Amino acid sequence: MIEIEKLTKSFGPITAVAGIDLKVEKGEVLGFLGPNGAGKSTTMKMITGFLAPSSGRVAVCGYDVENQTLQAQRVIGYLPEGAPAYGDMTPRQFLGFIAEVRGYKGADVKARIEAAVAKTELDAVLDQPIDTLSKGFKRRVGLAQAILHDPAVLIMDEPTDGLDPNQKHSVRKLLQAMSKEKAIIVSTHLLEEVEAICTRAVIIDRGRIVADGTPGELLARSRHHNAVTLVLPTAQADIAKAKLKALTGVASVEQTVRADGFAELTAFPKAGALLIELVSALAVSEKWDVKELYAEAGRLDEVFRAVTTHDAARARESRT
Repeated sequence: MIEIEKLTKSFGPITAVAGIDLKVEKGEVLGFLGPNGAGKSTTMKMITGFLAPSSGRVAVCGYDVENQTLQAQRVIGYLPEGAPAYGDMTPRQFLGFIAEVRGYKGADVKARIEAAVAKTELDAVLDQPIDTLSKGFKRRVGLAQAILHDPAVLIMDEPTDGLDPNQKHSVRKLLQAMSKEKAIIVSTHLLEEVEAICTRAVIIDRGRIVADGTPGELLARSRHHNAVTLVLPTAQADIAKAKLKALTGVASVEQTVRADGFAELTAFPKAGALLIELVSALAVSEKWDVKELYAEAGRLDEVFRAVTTHDAARARESRT
């Protein structure tokens, strides 16, 4: 439903997007990740036709975005960064305006507004000026206009920005419910959002894709993938550490002392080996006084840091 080929965008001497190739299928929720300045928003603006590429091609539902812009935009719902709207309008007025721009008339306008308002829970503020709304409600107004015409493709730039935990949960459930019949791209800085709603994640850095896979596949690249942690009294820590190191499949063991005085031992596996049963059995046989024992799927932030450039390094490179 979304096809991107060798997409490039330069602003003078700066290349913001450097030859991205990407396909998004129906039913996919793609998490679009990257540090600030990586090219996420620029890419999304080119997908939606708001910014012309320097080179390359984008097609949405078969429509070439550059040459068939209106046809492509009719099937796209777009929530841009900052959720811009006319602040002197109320949400009801703004959504009515959007419905008419989209070509709806009469009873269809009312039906579209009611459906979008119900999904985004805007009833309580429907007749307040948008300028007076909280950041969270403004974000929901932006989301409502994006889904008003029930588009086949959704492009969302930080859809849960400014929302409280309950509101985030509602938006995530909404995106999951809509995902079966749509292709959805969600740009986010919230790594837990990727694990919560995305079927796939792409990480970009300096305008290039540096990782692409399911959340599970990316977690498997983490050093903590299948790592097992025990918490036990410090008096047992040294013996436990030595015994853990001797287990088959254990690459290393790290120890820290917690603020509550207990020792925390983390056993890291060789080549992602499953350790939880071995460690559990060892703890039982040795009669350790274990307070906590758990395995990790991995840490997405660890993978993110490993494949992206830190701000300081990026600044040094730009100066040279």
